[in-house]
Amino acid sequence: MCGCCGLPLTLCRCPGLGGRAVLGAISLALLLASGRALSSCPSSCECSEPAKTVKCVNRELSSIPSGIPASVRTLFITGNNISRLERGAFGQSLQQLLTLSLSGNRIRAVDSLVFASLPKLQQLDLSNNRISRLQAAAFGAAPLSLRELNLSRALLNGSVVEQLSESLQSGSLSNLRQLQLAENDLFYLPARTFSRLPSLQHLELRNNSIVELRETFRNLTLRTLDLSSNALKRLGNSTLSELASQPNISIKLRDNPFDCDCGIEELLTWLQSTQKVVDRESLLCASPESLRNKPILQLKHSDLKCTVQGDMESVLQTSYVFLGIVLALIGVIFMFVLYLNRKGIKKWLYNVRDACRDHMEGYHYRYEINSDPRLTNLSSNSDA
Repeated sequence: MCGCCGLPLTLCRCPGLGGRAVLGAISLALLLASGRALSSCPSSCECSEPAKTVKCVNRELSSIPSGIPASVRTLFITGNNISRLERGAFGQSLQQLLTLSLSGNRIRAVDSLVFASLPKLQQLDLSNNRISRLQAAAFGAAPLSLRELNLSRALLNGSVVEQLSESLQSGSLSNLRQLQLAENDLFYLPARTFSRLPSLQHLELRNNSIVELRETFRNLTLRTLDLSSNALKRLGNSTLSELASQPNISIKLRDNPFDCDCGIEELLTWLQSTQKVVDRESLLCASPESLRNKPILQLKHSDLKCTVQGDMESVLQTSYVFLGIVLALIGVIFMFVLYLNRKGIKKWLYNVRDACRDHMEGYHYRYEINSDPRLTNLSSNSDA
């Protein structure tokens, strides 16, 4: 109300106050409109303006809801039924979004550039989904600010590993520091899968079925690496070199079925000289049977029976004996075949003999004619 005339400020006619009143009313209206815009929230979600948080949890959503406030910093869309993340799924660019959880949504497909509209995103959780199609450019073409990516239990099965490798090598995750790939039934990793993640420090690969590692950790500077509960039977020399070259790494290797034979000799030597494997005391032999469940660190090199020269001699002796047995068997079979066909062979030999004899008699007869002049003249007169 106007202190001069008692009317509303917008109707005030007091000198010098009308302009200020109108401006004040307009400012108040803009402020109220701005407040309503900040507090807007999708009907299927819960929004907290002070915390800049939006939660859309267990609402049976089939797509990313529209109308998410542009000021949101933390977004939870979990426990729904969103089968596909399409490009533009988040609508307008969420410039302030730092943390995004899409866990447990039964996601099967992630299209290209889905997260390109989230320029400040630092934490992304895609765990507990069933992704069977992951586009190489899912995280965009330009480098993102993403630092943590959780893909544990996110892949349908190990067949998606090639697509995963391509997306990790797209160049958009150069700032990634933590990557979780646990429990995805991966049985191998394509060479250099992590080669374009120069900032990666924490890598979790536990509870998979990885059998072998090749050029997996080259050019990385890891601090933690979890390879526990896989199917590793040995670690090759190249992998050991890659791990040994990283000064501050902490490695977990327990619950792998190591073969304690000659192929593990380099690993044994390394384990005896390094502190980088934090659970090295619990590493056990799975085979041979004579060493089953024996701690690897308690092995001696003589237990591995790697006498190569003696083994080669025994292998050669065995090979010679086997070759002799095979040749003798072939000889016996050949003689048996000849015995079974003895009548036919004898008849064939007689036929050959008769044919040769007839041929030789004809040749001898012609020779006698050619050598006797009287028989030659007689032959000529007869022809005349």
